[in-house]
Amino acid sequence: MDLHLKDIVELKKIHPCGSKQWEITRVGMDIKLKCLGCGHELMLPRSKVEKSIKKILPHTEGTEGGTLR
Repeated sequence: MDLHLKDIVELKKIHPCGSKQWEITRVGMDIKLKCLGCGHELMLPRSKVEKSIKKILPHTEGTEGGTLR
């Protein structure tokens, strides 16, 4: 699975805060995720993260910090 920094992933299970979306903040043998609902961070083995991903929303370079023209 092709995962990149700042990609937003939707996991199969809901976090206790109610959010399903996580931002990838570290990629390697372990993946570090940050919950977009409450800001909780966790690091899991890559194999476990890949099994629990439902959808990947890729990070787009031009849309950060403003509007596109």
